[in-house]
Amino acid sequence: MQLEGSAAWRACDVIEGEPSRRVLELGARDGSACHVWLKHVFLSRSSACQYGIPCHAGTRYPRFSSSLTPRYIWPIIKSMKKRIQLFSVYLFPSWGALLWMSAFFGALALGRQMINTDGDLGRHITVGNYILDNGVIPVRDVFSYTMAGQPATPHEWLAQVIFALSHRLMELNGPVLVSSLVIATAFWLVWLRTRTERKNLLPVVLVAFLATAASCLHWLARPHIFTFLLLALWMIVLHQMSSGKPGRWWLLPVLMLVWANIHGAFFAGLVTWALFGAGMAWKACLRKMPEREELPPGFWPCYLLGGAAALLASLINPAGIGLWKTSLGYVTNQYLVGHTIEYMPPSIQNANTWLFWIFSALLVPVMALRPVRQRSEMLFPAAAWLVMALYSARNIPLFLIVSAPLLAQGLEELLNRSVGSMKLFKRFLAHDARLFEIDSTLKGPILPVVCIIIAIIGFRAGFRFDVGRRGNGYDPAVFPVEAVSWMKDHPQNGHMFNYFTWGGYLLYRQWPENRVFIDGQTDFYGESLTRQYVQVISQSKGWEQVLDAYRVEWVILPATEPAVEALRSKPGWMVVYEDRTTAIIRRTE
Repeated sequence: MQLEGSAAWRACDVIEGEPSRRVLELGARDGSACHVWLKHVFLSRSSACQYGIPCHAGTRYPRFSSSLTPRYIWPIIKSMKKRIQLFSVYLFPSWGALLWMSAFFGALALGRQMINTDGDLGRHITVGNYILDNGVIPVRDVFSYTMAGQPATPHEWLAQVIFALSHRLMELNGPVLVSSLVIATAFWLVWLRTRTERKNLLPVVLVAFLATAASCLHWLARPHIFTFLLLALWMIVLHQMSSGKPGRWWLLPVLMLVWANIHGAFFAGLVTWALFGAGMAWKACLRKMPEREELPPGFWPCYLLGGAAALLASLINPAGIGLWKTSLGYVTNQYLVGHTIEYMPPSIQNANTWLFWIFSALLVPVMALRPVRQRSEMLFPAAAWLVMALYSARNIPLFLIVSAPLLAQGLEELLNRSVGSMKLFKRFLAHDARLFEIDSTLKGPILPVVCIIIAIIGFRAGFRFDVGRRGNGYDPAVFPVEAVSWMKDHPQNGHMFNYFTWGGYLLYRQWPENRVFIDGQTDFYGESLTRQYVQVISQSKGWEQVLDAYRVEWVILPATEPAVEALRSKPGWMVVYEDRTTAIIRRTE
């Protein structure tokens, strides 16, 4: 055989019962050979020599086109294959990317509802604008006249700045977009943690989508959504520390530093840290730990160091230790908690909670039926957050974030154990496992980025993503939109008594011209002022004295409130404005 350039070709007969094919061997300089199988179509000797094949008398050669010479086609094929694989990996969305996009557009579709279900967004924007305009974080009240100058705990100032910046760029579409991004990213992180150590795709997809959908009952444009994101990150760090990376303890104080300045529920992270550690201690001390679950060297020092550093980091905020006093003082005040709707227990009669009940109904029996013992570091936090979710509906998303991996693990084990000898289910699980492997290779960041760009361009172009296509704004049937517009031409002077839920909206539209009597920040206004507010609204004994004590000159309340009729019929008061939503009543003497 002769060499031409870097390789030479020779055709030889194929043995082992395949006379219908020939093998073409490429002999390289290093003596190696690659075999290319071709159809057994023969050429003449002259034709073979024409294509660079060494010609030997009495040998028949396979026909192939010079354009398909292996010397050229194999590098091309390999290059094209790599490009196609790279293209597929980054363009095709994984199930995690599909979950993110579903949550993102789902939150955008609920944008108007997120604004109008709760009245606090206006206050957050107002406080954020104050910080941006003045360059200081207010530690004394400048937004009400009832508590003017009193020490205030700015436990949400960072979220308020974010909302104010987004509002300056895109008006009310900005906070909705920020909220959608945070919610979608939080449950994408839940997806990542849920699929860890799993081998089947179906349980992971089912649990992740169920948890995301069940949490939407508390999707609001408020700082608490940042707790979703931070708790998801917190759980990932704890899992990584127990899985061989205890050196990442430093991430706990970093997360806590942000958490303590962005939302008052920062202590949820420390509670979860303690529950996680209690579970690890239970497994290590009272039960025999399997080899695959043994803790990495140095876990406990790193765990304790991370928790202690996080506790210290929580004190780095404008109020210092006052942040703890405010947060714990509020949740331990039975009167304030009992008069806040979001702190009420979930009711099975409320359709918004049905997915939560379904999730819980799956989790409890699946855990009970598991043949192997539970991973206590996962079980302890999940059980505790389930109790807290049953106590207060606002904790439902936090319970879902913590317990989703536990339910996915239990469903996978139950599914594999229930298959038995059924060939159909075995085949299904085999296909599901292969799909899981394929999904693991997909990166799919392009489509989520495209979704964000589409949302920004759409909002800029005036497109409405909400379900009713009414746009993100305050609903005149819920808030005193028309009344406040009327007040621009008919300003009302003096102290006002306002509806509790409207406090944030009135700050958004009227501050600093008018300061509110009260707004949704009951942890600041306290039990005493809240009781006085309820006294006036319910016309309890002494309600008139409350208005006199605060020198209230005018009242703005929902037109259907009984207090409106009481003031209307009372001498010395007169209705100066009224529509289907709002009534403004003013003193005449």
